[in-house]
Amino acid sequence: MSGNDIRQHKHQVEHARNPDAVGAAGEIDATPTIEKPFTDPVCGMKVGPNREREISYKAVVYHFCSAKCMARFNTTPEAFLTSEKAELPTAAPALSGAVYTCPMHPEIRQTTPGSCPICGMALEPVMPSLDDEENPELVDFRHRFWWTLPLTVLVFALAMFGHMIFQGGLPGQNWVEFALSTPVVVWAGWPFYERWAQSLVRMSPNMWTLIGTGVIAAYGYSVVATLAPQTFPPTFAAHGSIAVYFEAAAVIVSLTLLGQILELRARSQTSAAIKSLLGLAPKTARRIRADGTEEDIPLTHVHVGDALRVRPGEKVPVDGVVSEGESSVDESMLTGEPLPVTKRAGDRLIGATINTSGSLIMRTEKVGSDTTLSQIVQMVSQAQRSRAPMQRLADSVAGYFVVVVVAIAVLTFAVWGVYGPEPSWVFGFVNAVAVLIIACPCALGLATPMSIMAATGRAATMGVLFRDAAAIEDLKKVDTLIVDKTGTLTEGKPSFNSVVAAAGFKEEDVLRIAASIDQGSEHPLAHAIVNEANKRKLGLTKPDAFESASGIGVRGILSGDKIALGNTALMDIEGVDWKPLADAAESLRVEGASVMYLAAQGRLVGIVAVSDPIKSSSQEALQGLRADGLNVIMATGDGVTTAKAIASRLGIDEYYGEVKPQDKLALVEKLQKQGKVVAMAGDGINDAPALAKADVGIAMGTGTDVAINSAHLTLVKGDLRGIAQARLISVDTVRNMWQNLGFAFLYNALGIPLAAGALYPFTGQLLSPMIAALAMSLSSVSVITNALRLRGHQSKVGNAVTRHEHNGPES
Repeated sequence: MSGNDIRQHKHQVEHARNPDAVGAAGEIDATPTIEKPFTDPVCGMKVGPNREREISYKAVVYHFCSAKCMARFNTTPEAFLTSEKAELPTAAPALSGAVYTCPMHPEIRQTTPGSCPICGMALEPVMPSLDDEENPELVDFRHRFWWTLPLTVLVFALAMFGHMIFQGGLPGQNWVEFALSTPVVVWAGWPFYERWAQSLVRMSPNMWTLIGTGVIAAYGYSVVATLAPQTFPPTFAAHGSIAVYFEAAAVIVSLTLLGQILELRARSQTSAAIKSLLGLAPKTARRIRADGTEEDIPLTHVHVGDALRVRPGEKVPVDGVVSEGESSVDESMLTGEPLPVTKRAGDRLIGATINTSGSLIMRTEKVGSDTTLSQIVQMVSQAQRSRAPMQRLADSVAGYFVVVVVAIAVLTFAVWGVYGPEPSWVFGFVNAVAVLIIACPCALGLATPMSIMAATGRAATMGVLFRDAAAIEDLKKVDTLIVDKTGTLTEGKPSFNSVVAAAGFKEEDVLRIAASIDQGSEHPLAHAIVNEANKRKLGLTKPDAFESASGIGVRGILSGDKIALGNTALMDIEGVDWKPLADAAESLRVEGASVMYLAAQGRLVGIVAVSDPIKSSSQEALQGLRADGLNVIMATGDGVTTAKAIASRLGIDEYYGEVKPQDKLALVEKLQKQGKVVAMAGDGINDAPALAKADVGIAMGTGTDVAINSAHLTLVKGDLRGIAQARLISVDTVRNMWQNLGFAFLYNALGIPLAAGALYPFTGQLLSPMIAALAMSLSSVSVITNALRLRGHQSKVGNAVTRHEHNGPES
């Protein structure tokens, strides 16, 4: 059950307990029994439940995005419940089939293509597909553009050069321009007017409000001037006749269509990364039947537990474990690792990676949506549709933008009409239309979403998975990094070191008991102990009960005896005297081994030591992170001596040993109270609380699902060097978002005054509405194009890292 589902359920229970509860805004109904989830019936926006913004009406509880929408509903609820707009965005998308959303307003989701009820922008699939057909709106706009472009060119040429071609002008020229422009304005521009009308009905002003108003004003004015020129006062006349602007209306429509075509094409490129990931999956797998024969089957027919053969040059079909064979596997497309990785029996395989040499037989462990590739695609899609905190700035401006622009256009018309040169009101009208057309809020709204989509898609191909846009923005601010040891600094594949028996016990007994109780543990140290016991062919006993004391060890019942295996903290809790073997344990820890005490029935049995080698990349990664200004702290559940040994090898000055999950959480909170921006990197269940609390939680992709689900950022390869690369991505993306926002603000700060005629007193020139339309169309395209630069820039970053890995660190 999701967080929204839980909150909704709790809300329904509260109403059931208190049937007299009412919404904060009024006494419309006092017996709510059904929750209307997450869709504002006034504007159609997808929202979460909020006690201060809800109304109950006819046994249904409705939630609102703002007090304004709530007040409108409170006045005339039936008007909104019967209106089409209350049904446009679906609150709960269908379980199957495509779901469409708005790139500027990801809260809008529906199961059919269409336009956003807030901004009017064309919706696009939440999850791209390799089978996606071309955007239907792109096809429609392209069709309208090319069929009417010749008419636009003709009416433009006639208006601009007709008096030069025809001496004294073409007889009935206004009627000819009317005939040529009408198909362009009415038919080609029809989608604009639909969105213009929707923005007015929903009281959600957007770019189509401005464009529609401008085109209708220019065309409507020209039609009246053609049909009944006598209705205009003499002040509107120029050169003895009332000027018409059919060419302006037609050119604005054609240029807007062209701008939309360019924008839709550019937007489609932001999903290229997801499509490339989807394209990695093979279509078939070679299954080995029980009788030893083999068959090629569709990938959808593979089940967990199937034995599959992966021949040289083939892609690994799904996630699993090598059963037989040895080969090198290229995992670069998912992990960013440039060199093939050797795989032997017992090693894990990731679906969609490439087997480069030998033949492998694998046992399937994950299929369908559970595979690593599917999870990566889901995480990338989720991150691309999230909103960056920086977007709040654009949102706060956009909320008033259209209203302000309309006010400026009206003011422009009035000021020019009263104070401008003759024909003053004509000048006022033309400039007002130019103001409406040039002011495009799309550039402002697309500034950060396009950067996020481009960056997260590119990062995914480098093995860096951001959960949301906030993680990208926050990672740049991090100044302190806490790292776990096992699986983060070390390989996470410990090997058995030694066993020491207490007085009265044999080493074989210590190892057998420890391995028996550890059979139920997921920890890598436990796997090393169990594997050693199996290698020695010790008969293991299944525990009658098992409990993981997360971060300090395990407990259970074995053949009726109460068993405890863990660090000194667990021994103290169990009341076990561990000091007789303290010196032996200390000598092992000095060598960097992890030591676990074993107790049975409250009596010390012995110690088991496991060694986990440091990752070859850890030293280099930590040096790079420190050079980048990060303070690195190690926190591990291992003993203090082991922690000190590892920390000294890696040059870590601040370290903590024998820390419990709550201790890691407390460390994060302590640093945050000191004003630090904290990132936590770990891979285990015991790291999950700290990962969730940190400003940025970083999970190793080789770790547990709990850790990955708690983190804000996942490194597929499990290599700390990915943090440095992720920070580069963060820095570049935040810079790109500021560039886009700056461009959007600057564009409107300069464009609107120019369109209003601010330079006329100095240059004698006015900005034509046609030029304004061209500038408006190119503004959004420019923002998207700038965002798409991130894809190429990240490639350079990836290439630099790859060269560094091949050549080794610089001397």
